[in-house]
Amino acid sequence: MVRAQEQPPDWRVVDARPSAAVAEVLERLLAPRVAEAARLDASFGRQVAQWLAATTRGGGRRLRSAFVWWGLRVACPAPPPGTVAAALTVGAAVELLQSCALVQDDVMDNSPVRRGQPALHVLLGSTRPVAAGPGALGFGQSAAVLAGDLAMVWAEDTFADAHPPPEVAAPVRRLWSVLRTEMIAGQYLDLAGQADASHSATHALRTAVLKSGRYSVARPLELGALLAAAPPEVCRVLRAAGGAAGLAFQLRDDLLAVWGDPARTGKPTGEDIREGKPTLLAALGFSRAAARPRGAALAVLRRCYGNPAAGPAELAAVREVLEETGARRDVEAHIARLVGRASAHVEALPEAPEARARLLALVRLAAGTVAPADAPPAPAPAHPRPARGGSGPGHAAPQAPGPVRPAGPQRPDPEDRTRPHARAAAPHGRRPLRPAAPTPPGTHPNPSPAEEPS
Repeated sequence: MVRAQEQPPDWRVVDARPSAAVAEVLERLLAPRVAEAARLDASFGRQVAQWLAATTRGGGRRLRSAFVWWGLRVACPAPPPGTVAAALTVGAAVELLQSCALVQDDVMDNSPVRRGQPALHVLLGSTRPVAAGPGALGFGQSAAVLAGDLAMVWAEDTFADAHPPPEVAAPVRRLWSVLRTEMIAGQYLDLAGQADASHSATHALRTAVLKSGRYSVARPLELGALLAAAPPEVCRVLRAAGGAAGLAFQLRDDLLAVWGDPARTGKPTGEDIREGKPTLLAALGFSRAAARPRGAALAVLRRCYGNPAAGPAELAAVREVLEETGARRDVEAHIARLVGRASAHVEALPEAPEARARLLALVRLAAGTVAPADAPPAPAPAHPRPARGGSGPGHAAPQAPGPVRPAGPQRPDPEDRTRPHARAAAPHGRRPLRPAAPTPPGTHPNPSPAEEPS
């Protein structure tokens, strides 16, 4: 809860640097939680809670909390102090949820690096020598899973401190529950796709939507709109914009995982290839390669994609196939279409032209079509190095569940089918929504996974 002596900043101040405003909320809320963890046990506080607080406060670009803020602002030109405080606290909760996702994703993928630093399970594993006894090999992974659980607990506690206006509290709480469940379902689909060696475009798009697209962009935008008590048609437009932008965000991340610069992404490239990630990029590559009369390209993908032992030569061969078959080109084209659709929805909103412009810039930043303009990247957090200690019980990394059979073709995001209506009603004296911009020539107005190039 925001105490009386901790007055929320004016919305104009937050507009200048939303990430800094959320950082202040995180600093205030996490300090007592770290202290509480240290009182329970010094090593738990130092090795888990302190690391979790540091990485949440200092890492990443805080895109998700920014989408909460600009979802609020495009729906409410001048939010009152109580709504400002609620939006910043909800943004902090979303950032803690992201910390949970990153920690547990690194465990499931056995990723050694995150944001240019050793991943938490690597750091924790280094505190227990192999000779420490049974379970020592799994200590880092097992303890990191607990750290992810702690991040989820802190996220829930922080959300409970938001205290949105009473008239919107119930729908905001429902959407927060939906957001968390969708994130977990998406991670499950990611694991299932790897276990099944799935190369289905439908499965890949569904995974992208649920694993990242909704909880990173669409739901934060919608949370901001709900906090502003936006009318239903504005919420629908923002939901549609967020659906398109969120899918573009994940598709860009898939490209960076194969061709990105580790110095910029903070993690090695090629891991998605070794792990056999069920991405649209891979699905298109396999489909195109299979359609060729000579099977050389398909043989490369079958031999190297999903091969944990793939070396630099094998990774380069996969990249060459994905380029040569046009898979990379078509994913880039789909990102451009999605950004165009999201931008058209945002431009149709009737209020706050300055906030609309900032939201448009954020959409393009998330999709990787523009560089950040308002602030330099946040510095990598100074992760506290866990001290060595005694052994503890551990277990193997989570096993992938059984096969998933999606129920029929799905659109990239079912909610993105909503289009702003040119003659929408304008309750409460608001101007009606402007019609969305026409679809650019040569693009399909509303592609489904089955309509993707293949």
